[in-house]
Amino acid sequence: MCGICGIVAPERGAPQRELAARMAFRLAHRGPDEFGAYADERAALGHARLSIIDLATGAQPIHNEDRSLWIVYNGEVFNFVELREELLARGHSFYTHSDTEVILHAYEQYGPDCVHRFNGQFGLAIWDRRREELFLARDRAGVRPLFWLMHRGALLFASEMKAFLEVPELSLSLDPQALAQTVTFWSPLPPRTPFKEVRELEPGTHLLYSAARGAIAKKTFWRMPFADRDGVDRRPLGEIKEEFRALLIDAARIRL
Repeated sequence: MCGICGIVAPERGAPQRELAARMAFRLAHRGPDEFGAYADERAALGHARLSIIDLATGAQPIHNEDRSLWIVYNGEVFNFVELREELLARGHSFYTHSDTEVILHAYEQYGPDCVHRFNGQFGLAIWDRRREELFLARDRAGVRPLFWLMHRGALLFASEMKAFLEVPELSLSLDPQALAQTVTFWSPLPPRTPFKEVRELEPGTHLLYSAARGAIAKKTFWRMPFADRDGVDRRPLGEIKEEFRALLIDAARIRL
């Protein structure tokens, strides 16, 4: 696992590289191997890396060819090799061998719909310098965590809420309803968290934040499918067993 974090300021001219770095250090237990940060006149990204894929050149944040897009990412996309070949055929070029860069170019090619092409688990943030937009996305089952909040007009995000403790003059208050949900369900139900000010990005959801307009747009791109209103799959048992066998074999194969 890795830790990601960042901030998008409400106005230009307020670089937050130091804050992003401090937030990343708060997440050191998620990624003790390497730390990275990026900042421009409006946004800053931080990353605490646990090195698994592309040990030599996979350090984050990672950029595209003209450095207009930057990504920090936690997770693993198992079909990145196939996606890389697809993107190479469309004219993209790569300077790493990581799945992180594949995700970035997939976003460059397909926009937010790129998430439908990912087979894996992920929490990711992509900053578009030209459009001044931040894209956050979380995998279908919510294996990888991702939290966000608004503070004084700025949007902040992180893999764990403790990173927000580095934000100056940020006051967090407990949410009684989240406490009730914790007692009932063992944890708050997303997007609710123990703190009123902090939101959890729901599984299978992406968020697009326009810094120029101060607008947030969220979309759920995946929900658990059900066979019918009764939740019963009425196909023949043999057909269900064969589908399960094929899915299990494929899931094991792509993780080798």
